[in-house]
Amino acid sequence: MRITAPIRLQPSSIRAREPHFPLFLIAALLPILLFPFANLDGTPIQRLMMPLAVTVLVIESFLALPAWVARIGPLPLNALYRGLGVISALGVWWPLFSAHRPPLVWYIVILGVRSVFYLLTAVRIIQVLANSDRVSVRTLCLGAAGYVHLGLTAGLLATELQLVDADSFNIDMSGLHEELMARLSYFAFITIGSIGYGDVLPASPIGEVFAVLLSISSTLYISLLIGLLLSRFIASQSRGERSQPAAGERS
Repeated sequence: MRITAPIRLQPSSIRAREPHFPLFLIAALLPILLFPFANLDGTPIQRLMMPLAVTVLVIESFLALPAWVARIGPLPLNALYRGLGVISALGVWWPLFSAHRPPLVWYIVILGVRSVFYLLTAVRIIQVLANSDRVSVRTLCLGAAGYVHLGLTAGLLATELQLVDADSFNIDMSGLHEELMARLSYFAFITIGSIGYGDVLPASPIGEVFAVLLSISSTLYISLLIGLLLSRFIASQSRGERSQPAAGERS
């Protein structure tokens, strides 16, 4: 299968999306902030919290990031990305309109789709930052949103791992799947933050490998993010220094 390389993004197209970057960061934080209050078996407001948060995040992902110009064979990658986003949003709404809990296989598939969507979003953010011609508060917000997406992806993957193998982490699975996801998302963020309180731990070799890979990927992501932002800042400073003498000569 032939994958065409993405065409370099124009800085003008990135600047046109910059007003959405702070909103995108807020939308990425919403699922985390609402985890303690969301409950599919609770009040109507509690049931609506997580579906609304995921839907807002998907919409802001479409608005904040330029179209992905690449193809996987005959399939445009942007169409695939948007399709995964739509499925992710619809997947969290479907249980609200069903009289019964979704089967476990359906839940694992939806989590897998969301994790791929979040991961592609983090990759897309890196590409946008690599093609940006300046560093501003808004671009810093975009970089922070990418870090949050890395944690969201890891939380979903850890939840899938626990649902497939109940011995992956030292967590009781007798509660709701939403509670399990909240706990493992918490584990993901304290792992990528190198905190590690020790209250949620890998309990199997697969869980330990997952924690190691998560720690490595988060370190690489932060290193790449800092390198990109510094290079963009230095490049913008150099352009400013070169333009100042030219302006003085004209005067």
